[in-house]
Parts: sequence; C-alpha cells; structure tokens
Amino acid sequence: MALPFRKDFDKFRHIDEDEILNKLSEEELKQLETVLDELDPENALLPVGLRQKDQTTKEASGPFDRERLLSFLEKEALEYKDREDYVPFTGEKKGKIFIPKYKPLETRREEKVTLDPELEEALTSATDTELSDLAAVLGVQHFVSRARSDEQGSSDGSNKASGKDVVKGEKVKPVFEEPPNPTNVEESLQRIKANDPSLLEVNLNNIKNIPIPTLKEFAKALETNIHVKKFSLAATRSNDPIAVALADMLKVNKTLKSLNVETNFITGGGILALVETLKENETLTEVKIANQRQQLGTAVEMEIANMLEMNSAILKFGYQFTQQGPRTRAEASITKNNDLVRQRRVEGEHL
Repeated sequence: MALPFRKDFDKFRHIDEDEILNKLSEEELKQLETVLDELDPENALLPVGLRQKDQTTKEASGPFDRERLLSFLEKEALEYKDREDYVPFTGEKKGKIFIPKYKPLETRREEKVTLDPELEEALTSATDTELSDLAAVLGVQHFVSRARSDEQGSSDGSNKASGKDVVKGEKVKPVFEEPPNPTNVEESLQRIKANDPSLLEVNLNNIKNIPIPTLKEFAKALETNIHVKKFSLAATRSNDPIAVALADMLKVNKTLKSLNVETNFITGGGILALVETLKENETLTEVKIANQRQQLGTAVEMEIANMLEMNSAILKFGYQFTQQGPRTRAEASITKNNDLVRQRRVEGEHL
C-alpha cells in the first residue's frame, strides 16, 4: 500500500531538469545562484559543483595543458624573491648554556690489592683444606662448600660436584584439561520427553556441537516435564532463538528451579525475553546469565533490576552488573528474597 505523502511525489518523478534549466532566463539563473549560496557548503548529499556558486568570471583561455602549467608554476617560484629577515643572522650565540642536573656516573677502575710478600707466599703454598678453613673463618661459605665438593669429587675419583651445590629445577606438574561432558544428548532429550521421574538434572555444559533445533526441542520438552528441576546449558553456543524458546517454556513450566545459560551468544534481546517471563514466574530460585559474548547494556540491566524487584522467588542471580544503579537495586532485591525465605523457615519452626 502506497503511503499518503508519496502520492504527491509521483508527478515529479519523470521531470527533465535540464529542460527546465534551459528555459530559465539569465536573471532567473542568477537568482537560483543566490539561493544556492544559502545552502550548506559542507553538505555531502549535494554534488561538488552545487555546494558553492561559481565565482569565476574570467573567460577560458584554452584547453588544459598540464606540462605548460607546471612549467609556469616553476618559473613563478624561481622568480619569487625570498623575504629578507628582520634581524640578520650574525652567528652570535645567545642564551644560557645547558647544564645537566645530574652528573654522569664516574666509572671506577678496579684497584689492585697488594699484600705483603710473606702473605702472598703463604697463600700460594696453602692447600685447599687450609684455604677452606680460612674461608670458614672469614665467613665466605661459598668457598667452603666448593672446597668440600672438590674434596668429595677427588676422593671418589671424579671431578663432579655434589648434588647439594646444584640448584635443581622444580618438577612441572601437568595441568590436565577438563574432561568432556559425558551427557548423552539424545538419551537425555528422550528421557525429558518421556517424563522420566529419575531425571532431576540435565547438564549440557561445554557441549559445542548441539544443533540449534535440538536445543529448541529441549525447551519444548521441558514445557510438559514435571520432574527436571535443574537445566544447564552453559557454553553451548546458544543464541537468541534458544533464549526465546526458554522464555516460552518458563511461561508453562512450574517445576524448574535452576536455569543456567552462561557463556553463550545471547544478546540483549534474548535476555529481555527471559526477563519479561521471570517477572511472573514464581518457581525459579536460581538464574545464571553472565558472560555473554557482548555486553547487555544499561537498558537491559535496568529491566533485570525491575524484574528482580517484582519477583520474590529468585534467591541467586548470576550476572555482573556494569552500572551502579541496577547493581544496587538487584542486590537489595536478592537480599529481600532471602530474608523472606529465612523468615518463613523460622515461622515454620515455631509452629
């Protein structure tokens, strides 16, 4: 259906602009130029020739000749005289001489230690045992241990040092990867559809190859299941359609207690679909939506805070807020819900 304002533009669709311009007089063309002067010269939607009026009144001297223009510009540049300096350069140095604040470090030469001839002769003729004893007296433990190691090596008939003087590297402890998730996807799906009473928890975390239609089947099967209380699909590459399917499931399911969709590709739109459903859901007590591929934004965080204020059943909410306002409201709501549960438990004990 055509819009009402487009009907008036249909009659101008096949107009020939060149024909209209040819019919204008010289005065009308000048008037049109004055109108174009009032336009924005930086408007990128206008052609370049229409952003500013033509200010050239000189008649064309002939066709464009690039080589002739370059030679003319070069000639003009050579004939142009340089401007003389107001203060001629005389070579005189002015100003203060730069003196560094910190003096460079002086390199010290190693001084040669000279001993008395008697001491030099005694040290030269001393044995290794005597040198090690002298080192022990002076407190130089490195030479003591070295001398002892040399003695042990010589007594064993080898020149190897003892193991005490060798710094041994720490043994590297291997870090093993997390074992793969052993959950059988097809079997779990069939058990949910069959409403198996022994199946209380479904964990699909870190299974990357689950097709999107299969995840939607899980959400559809949970609508009629009355036994599964915990459903987790963290790091399964779930996206917005999965979040919408889970939101539809939460409108019907009254058994599920915990839902985990962390570390996925769900955007703000998918999270909003879940949040709108949780405003009326009174069954879930734990929800985890943190660590999505992109940030949810302030508007989504405000909706999450509104949902937590309206929901009195959620006791744990896994999400790291980026804004202070929604974070404070969410913490207050979670604290209030936990206090209500604690109060009900205390009242039940007194009955």
